[in-house]
Amino acid sequence: MSDDPSKRRLGRGLAALIGEMDQPVPAAGQKNISPDRMAPIEHVTRNPKNPRRHFDDSELQDLSSSIRQHGIVQPVVVRPRGTGFEIIAGERRWRAAQLAGLTEIPVIVRDVDDRTALEIAIVENVQRSDLNPLEEALGYDQLIAEHGYTQNDLGEIIGKSRSHVANSLRLLKLPDPVRDMLSAGTLSAGHARALVTTSDPTSLAKTIVAKGMSVRDAERLAQNDIKAQSDQNAPQKIVEKDSDTLALERTLSDSLGLEVKINHKGGSGQVRINYRSLEQLEEICRLLERRA
Repeated sequence: MSDDPSKRRLGRGLAALIGEMDQPVPAAGQKNISPDRMAPIEHVTRNPKNPRRHFDDSELQDLSSSIRQHGIVQPVVVRPRGTGFEIIAGERRWRAAQLAGLTEIPVIVRDVDDRTALEIAIVENVQRSDLNPLEEALGYDQLIAEHGYTQNDLGEIIGKSRSHVANSLRLLKLPDPVRDMLSAGTLSAGHARALVTTSDPTSLAKTIVAKGMSVRDAERLAQNDIKAQSDQNAPQKIVEKDSDTLALERTLSDSLGLEVKINHKGGSGQVRINYRSLEQLEEICRLLERRA
């Protein structure tokens, strides 16, 4: 666990804020968390650092239809930006509200810095499983790179184990074609993690998708690839030649005036004669023909 008490407090504060964000807009007569205000939709802009990058068109259309009938059940969390607001959490609702033709939306306003805004966006999306595995990993990487968080810090804030964070970050080592499959959902995080240390993740990923392999099958495929790499890179064992073989090599080399190597194992083997010119090759051929 992190030893930084300020980050522990921040984690608890974020948890409280996310809990507040999870509350629906109350109906008349209910005592509950309500939006701070209604904001003109054109005064609300997206956060360019939002970890969520992909928004499914069909899902947006479904949400838009629901908003037309019932309105926005949960406010969009924003922070002041210039004369308007920047979204911290709720970009999907904001996009669907535009499709539904709304002119204003309910917002909860929070005056927070870039780091806290990113943390809230990641926590909110992770809790709702709105991020694909690659978006989640990129969000964690951004917090580490820009704000100095450790994997333990992130685990505390998002309510996940350090190993979950570490496994997510491993996905960033994959080549772009595999990342694309991960973003599109054709490859799961479990499949992708198995490919990180293989020799050709892209080719193996295509095989996994084409054959509809399970994660267990993908792990076996990856393990076979890694073992093949290990066997290929292992130093070849040098077999010591016995004194009789070495003596025979010297005798033949002296007799022919050429380098002769003998590889003998059991009752069979090879004799290799090295020549350096066509004249030497012709001489070897003459000697063999004479012997025949």
